[in-house]
Amino acid sequence: NHTTVVEFVLLGLANSRHLEIILFLFLAIAYFLILLGNISVISITLTNNFLQTPMYYFLRNFALLEIIFTSTFLPSTLCSLLTERKTISLPGCFLQMLLFYYLGTCTLFHMAVMSLDRYVAICHPLRYTAVMSNRFCLQLILSCWAVSFLLMFPPTIMTVLLPFCGPNVMNHFYCDASLLLQLSCTDTGSIEQLMFIVLIIILPGTLTVTAVSYGRIIVTILHIPSSAGRRKAFSTCSAHLVVVTVFYSTGLYRYIRPAQRGGRDSDKVLSLFFSVLTQTVNPYIYSLRNRQVKQAFKERILKLS
Repeated sequence: NHTTVVEFVLLGLANSRHLEIILFLFLAIAYFLILLGNISVISITLTNNFLQTPMYYFLRNFALLEIIFTSTFLPSTLCSLLTERKTISLPGCFLQMLLFYYLGTCTLFHMAVMSLDRYVAICHPLRYTAVMSNRFCLQLILSCWAVSFLLMFPPTIMTVLLPFCGPNVMNHFYCDASLLLQLSCTDTGSIEQLMFIVLIIILPGTLTVTAVSYGRIIVTILHIPSSAGRRKAFSTCSAHLVVVTVFYSTGLYRYIRPAQRGGRDSDKVLSLFFSVLTQTVNPYIYSLRNRQVKQAFKERILKLS
């Protein structure tokens, strides 16, 4: 009842029209690659019988999640860069914030689950089929969605219920929770503390699972007698670790750092890294470099031609 703001102004990524056009082309290409790569992963893993394993089940769900996640903010960002329209309605801003944080959290849990799946497959291959049953895989995926919702829903809803009396300008390209807290015309200390606790649980928690899983995988790889086998395994793991490192390092610095109040231009650059750059390369790093996926893709191209 005390909210007088009807829309927010997102300053976006650039101040000059020339730079906006360059950024539009860059982000449009990135969004196209995200859609193309993830749709390819979903279609290939769905239509090939020999790809109906737990690993590809997780990759398929991860690809779907990435499409939905990037679609919460990239189309509106592209529209603002092209048309110079910088405003977003109050309900639209709140909905974008809810989906961004919920789906972003779900992405972290999915990455942890996929690293756990690879740990079981490489370190305990004889038990892999028994451990990663269809029912257990489904339970893991549903748990990712449910736990993400339970963790992120309370602080984001509390943010939505805050009164906003002005100003209404955010130095960002999507509706960021930390900036919304700064714009509220009431005390937000309790919400900030709750959000910080939730982020402490999510980011270091999922990172620990991912790091321990890949650490055990690397130890197992070192015991492979064949040097060619070790190189191939390290090539795959190193690519995964680069993506994980960029995603977590930028996310941790952006949201869990001293005086994390946002609004700086560097925050937008960091957000681009973990919300666009890693999403662009993920389908190619996790799936399309895989020998079985490449073989299935070649067979599909041959059938179409």
